[in-house]
Amino acid sequence: MLAVHLERGAVTLREVPKPERPPGHALIRTLLAGICNTDLELQRGYYNFSGTPGHEFVGEVVDADSTDLLGKRVVGEINLACNRCDYCRRGLQRHCPNRTVLGIVRHPGAFQEYFTLPEHNLHVLPGNLPNDSAVFIEPLAAACEILDQISIPAGQRVAVLGDGKLGLLISQTLHASGAHVTQYGRHPQKLLIAERAGVETAPSQAPLPTAEFDYVIEATGSREGLSSAVRMVKPRGTIILKSTVHGEVAIDTAPVVVNELTLIGSRCGRFEPALELLRLRTLRVDNLIAARYPLADAVQAFEHAAQKGVLKVLLESS
Repeated sequence: MLAVHLERGAVTLREVPKPERPPGHALIRTLLAGICNTDLELQRGYYNFSGTPGHEFVGEVVDADSTDLLGKRVVGEINLACNRCDYCRRGLQRHCPNRTVLGIVRHPGAFQEYFTLPEHNLHVLPGNLPNDSAVFIEPLAAACEILDQISIPAGQRVAVLGDGKLGLLISQTLHASGAHVTQYGRHPQKLLIAERAGVETAPSQAPLPTAEFDYVIEATGSREGLSSAVRMVKPRGTIILKSTVHGEVAIDTAPVVVNELTLIGSRCGRFEPALELLRLRTLRVDNLIAARYPLADAVQAFEHAAQKGVLKVLLESS
């Protein structure tokens, strides 16, 4: 079968054997998969990655222990926990020190024709949810995770830094929850997507406001984003960090200490809220799709996805 391989910055295609299905796992045929910023960071050297990436997917179960999964369209949570350690016993499987992570840490991802995931990681999709929407569930769940971590009062002013794929999902999610969101970005066409959803927008090239927001979401994907967030948040305000950047991020910690700021790292989220938002059509995500490529053209797809200003690039398996 055909699989994408990343190693030392290079994207190649390989013919590899179809994976064997361990007990308790499902064998999944990839239908649609999305290239996200984390995949691009893996290409640049994040986690010293070498292997098959891909963690945003819609697939069809072709083999499983549970016969009721056969033939079903599914999405899947990407963390594979040991379910034995103290973290797992506390319900923190996403932080299991023994976990592997689909397409990121020691578990081949969805940028291939077939892959495996534990059956309990899977969520069966409703029939009326198209693949083009369902492929956004994993990043949308990451946006919803913010509301699991903190309580933002209705009408509270929130800044979202960054107008990339995740930033646009975050701004729309928080707007739908009742927050007064201002999204800052560099690309007028991207900001227009947020505006059409009712989100206030502003260019990030202009001087950014100082000490104006109680909450700032940093989703720029850049090393400079955190410093900007620190300047924009009020004393005793909260910064939620969403960017995963390869390499170190330099920051002056003095204003963090003096202004008694709270920094919250935020990563994956539960799939249930994201599924509900899409099922109810609370959010529109199809306008985030920039292009689609067959899996055989993954090299060109990665080149396209890495261009500045490009939104979601999808890979389709035949």
